[in-house]
Amino acid sequence: MSKLVTIYGGSGFVGRYIARRMAMAGWRVRVAVRRPNEAMHVKPYGAPGQVEPVFCNIRDDASVRAVLQGADAVVNCVGILGEVGKNRFDSVQAEGAGRIARIAAEQGIPALVQISAIGADAGSDSDYARTKAEGEAQVLAAMPSAIILRPSVIFGAEDQFFNRFAAMARFSPFLPVVGADTRFQPVYVDDVAAAAELALTKSVAPGVYELGGPEVASFRDLMQNMLAEIRRKRVLINVPFFAARIMGTVFDVLQKLSFGLFTNGVLTRDQVRNLARDNVVADGARGFADLGITPTPMSAVLPSYLYAYRVGGQYKSIHESAERFRKG
Repeated sequence: MSKLVTIYGGSGFVGRYIARRMAMAGWRVRVAVRRPNEAMHVKPYGAPGQVEPVFCNIRDDASVRAVLQGADAVVNCVGILGEVGKNRFDSVQAEGAGRIARIAAEQGIPALVQISAIGADAGSDSDYARTKAEGEAQVLAAMPSAIILRPSVIFGAEDQFFNRFAAMARFSPFLPVVGADTRFQPVYVDDVAAAAELALTKSVAPGVYELGGPEVASFRDLMQNMLAEIRRKRVLINVPFFAARIMGTVFDVLQKLSFGLFTNGVLTRDQVRNLARDNVVADGARGFADLGITPTPMSAVLPSYLYAYRVGGQYKSIHESAERFRKG
């Protein structure tokens, strides 16, 4: 019988790419999510019955243990960008990650991959970065052989980075940018999935790997590249950090006062703290080169999905080609 991998958060942005790769490698894939009925899109990644979404709440021992039964490997992709309801940074990114690793160790599962993030730091004033680091520590304490992958900002067809700002550019003549000079090293989502697959199927040294793409660019430069790709001219406005903190505070308070009717998906105080720090691979850190993977440049992927935000959508390139031909 083929091997079985349990992927927590396997229907999300990164998780679905890992699920697809593991299915293509011949593994059975158990996708552990809070809402299995909303994760049916993963089933066609493999043959009938090969990829199955199942219910799991990583805040509960029994739930985590149930979906690990019979697994040969485990991947944890669960993470949050903001706190909503019972999903708190500590309970999800620290305690949840530790719970998965502890129970996996109890069941004798030999391989575990934890998807973390560049910037994970136990001493950070950002709850996101602090709990990512605490989750890593708990994982390694339970399973010293685990592999931690720390990607920079991730791009791909379903991303919430370029898509978000491209959607804004459709309707607004301005694009507000918090931390315009903050540097990022965007990484293609399928490269992160390839690293996870390699960690589960090949002999890879345990420990932390920081994953960044071939380009380092400021937030401002990334937005200018995106605007050039969607053929729109917009004014980039650098929002000072003091103003961003005020905005984040207002939105956070509104979320609390609304008793869940308003979810702060705009800007949180914690996100402002993260945007004040560069998000690039640290000097001397292990990364793609140590895994034998050549990262994909943005130019090879962005046109494949950002075309939808151009005036005329997929026909824009045809119009441009016809115009060049006419002038020629």
